[in-house]
Amino acid sequence: MIENLMNSPLLIIAIASGLGVILVGIGFFLIPTMTRSRLDQFVDSSNFGAVDTSQQRNDQLNSFRQRLNSGLSFLSSNDLRIKLTSAHWQITDHEYILLQVLGTLLGFAVGWWITRSMIGGAGLAILMYVLPGISLTRSVEVRRQKFANQLLDALVLIRGAIQSGYSLLQSLDLVHKEMAAPASEEFERVIREVQLGLPLNQALLNLSARMKNDDLYMVVTAIIINLQVGGNLTTMLTSVTNTIRSRIYLFGEIRSLTAYARYAGLLLTLIPFITGLVIFFINPTYFDKVPQSIISQLLLCGAVVLLVIGNIWMRRLVKIKI
Repeated sequence: MIENLMNSPLLIIAIASGLGVILVGIGFFLIPTMTRSRLDQFVDSSNFGAVDTSQQRNDQLNSFRQRLNSGLSFLSSNDLRIKLTSAHWQITDHEYILLQVLGTLLGFAVGWWITRSMIGGAGLAILMYVLPGISLTRSVEVRRQKFANQLLDALVLIRGAIQSGYSLLQSLDLVHKEMAAPASEEFERVIREVQLGLPLNQALLNLSARMKNDDLYMVVTAIIINLQVGGNLTTMLTSVTNTIRSRIYLFGEIRSLTAYARYAGLLLTLIPFITGLVIFFINPTYFDKVPQSIISQLLLCGAVVLLVIGNIWMRRLVKIKI
């Protein structure tokens, strides 16, 4: 038995994948000072101009990551880079793809090892392939929502700093120093990009592309127009701040008016599952014939699909863009 397992190619894949995940994970997640993009290779994100005392210990690991990213450059994706930057993950797009592939192989090997079935291995492999994308999307959404909640306070701080005699870049640096993440991290990145020679207009557009917020896009557009044609920046920021405040108030009103429809849609979606669970506890043998009847299975699948479609439809009806 042991000899057969040792000669199994799937066992070799599992061991190789596991070692690869461990090695790459050590480099990507246990070293907080490592850079996450080509831009970050030149500027320390925690202290401008400061010398990292642990840099010498990370030189070999940084060199390995550079060779790895260079070898996987054909897998580069601009959308994936924007997502990783928006989520503030400390890895590049090439490293993310590599981890995803290694995780998929490891999931297939573990699934086959546990279930002794190719179907079990394929199921766990699909799960391991999908989970990083779900986690990344969730991280991006949460971080963008936090930034949206901080945007109004950041604009008030920027406007006050400019009224006090600060330049626009100094005001952005003040937001980086005084506010919490993610606003501090995003405006810090804008400042670093400008310090490396990128025009302020482009750095602000990059910020808008990462956060994908309508209010931020309005602010960035107004600042760019002001920088190009001139004018009173304080007055412009005051007008934009009042507009955003009105939009937030209107959005809150709409949310309160549509709350009943949103919760009713959620309740209507959950009622069939709750009813089925109650019936199962009352009569555990009630659903015994479902696995033996193709018609019952088709009806059950159709009901689930219709429930999902109905839930999505009701969400679309109450989703009003401002």
